Amino acid sequence: MPRPSHSSRAVGGTWLLRGAGAAARQPSSSAQLPLGTGRPCPEPGGEDSRGRALTWPCLRSVPSDLTPEECQELENIRRRKQELLADIQRLKDEIAEVTNEIENLGSTEERKNMQRNKQVAMGRKKFNMDPKKGIQFLIENDLLKNTCEDIAQFLYKGEGLNKTAIGDYLGERDEFNIQVLHAFVELHEFTDLNLVQALRQFLWSFRLPGEAQKIDRMMEAFAQRYCQCNPGVFQSTDTCYVLSFAIIMLNTSLHNPNVKDKPTAERFIAMNRGINDGGDLPEELLRNLYESIKNEPFKIPEDDGNDLTHTFFNPDREGWLLKLAGGRVKTWKRRWFILTDNCLYYFEYTTDKEPRGIIPLENLSIREVEDSKKPNCFELYIPDNKDQVIKACKTEADGRVVEGNHTVYRISAPSPEEKEEWIKCIKAAISRDPFYEMLAARKKKVSSTKRH
Repeated sequence: MPRPSHSSRAVGGTWLLRGAGAAARQPSSSAQLPLGTGRPCPEPGGEDSRGRALTWPCLRSVPSDLTPEECQELENIRRRKQELLADIQRLKDEIAEVTNEIENLGSTEERKNMQRNKQVAMGRKKFNMDPKKGIQFLIENDLLKNTCEDIAQFLYKGEGLNKTAIGDYLGERDEFNIQVLHAFVELHEFTDLNLVQALRQFLWSFRLPGEAQKIDRMMEAFAQRYCQCNPGVFQSTDTCYVLSFAIIMLNTSLHNPNVKDKPTAERFIAMNRGINDGGDLPEELLRNLYESIKNEPFKIPEDDGNDLTHTFFNPDREGWLLKLAGGRVKTWKRRWFILTDNCLYYFEYTTDKEPRGIIPLENLSIREVEDSKKPNCFELYIPDNKDQVIKACKTEADGRVVEGNHTVYRISAPSPEEKEEWIKCIKAAISRDPFYEMLAARKKKVSSTKRH
């Protein structure tokens, strides 16, 4: 048999061993010699002593001193390694798949959050335009629970909400709105605050509405909460209520430039004698409250330093109405109306600082009218002068202030009840103010109470 060369390789199923001087032997049909030994390796296709299938262990580099069983065990280890590597790769693929699903899920959640934030922003905008519709939108889209506590929390946080709209919603006389008002007031903590400090906090969380009945409900709720947080400071909530109003009016008198006769501390003290269940409050307390307001006025929400803010702080009535435009094309436009100081102001939005128009009520009359297109209508007009133009002004789109051209102002209210209220308030605007009548009645009540 010829001797193998250094480049010997497998030919025709016979393995020739590399290495100079090594004898090459051809295995028989039943056995193969291991590399560098005379020991046979089991044939492929057979089984070892444990009954496991055998492969060609000698096809790979193996130590020369292994027995056939060891040689087979080594091959098993190598095969197991390949299986583990395959398992690892499969796990990597599964992890990659799960990671991809998580990323997709995150993207889905992000998209949901973006959509939710858009809906919340839309709900806030609707609330600022019409508080009831805004709340209804948020509830219908599962952005707000239909409970007085959740709605109160939403209003208390006030993110992106117009504080005039908050005050308008809290002041409504519906039973549910009243429950929201009390839940809202409960969120305020007044413990160990003097009355001015508590009022500063309270009046900054919303803008006090103009209607006397709304103010009454809101200040009554405030007085109850203050007395709950500070028991023993006042004899009753009525005392707290009256003094709170006195402080608000003092703030207006001291800091409204239109008020020329500024009250002194002595006058303020005299005005509030006998309000503590028939007795007097400590003079030092009243003087400290006076000085606090004199030194630092209330920060009214949305106050930009414009005097109109003071004008509209305590209007006789305010709300949405439809006004018939006076141009060539007669169209109805929704405007926010404020009645105060013998004038009717109207705005495009509740957030506007400047009115779109001003209608002085001097020499005007009001009447109910029928309109074919709108219900609940009334008109402002000049009696006995059918064609005379009403003295009024409006702001054009380019900012110019021009005289109005109306001989009558036709206005439509949302309901018959509101129409009656507006007519009543406008008729009474010149002669009396229901807010002061209401306060006078409460003050008379507490002053006449016998101290026990």
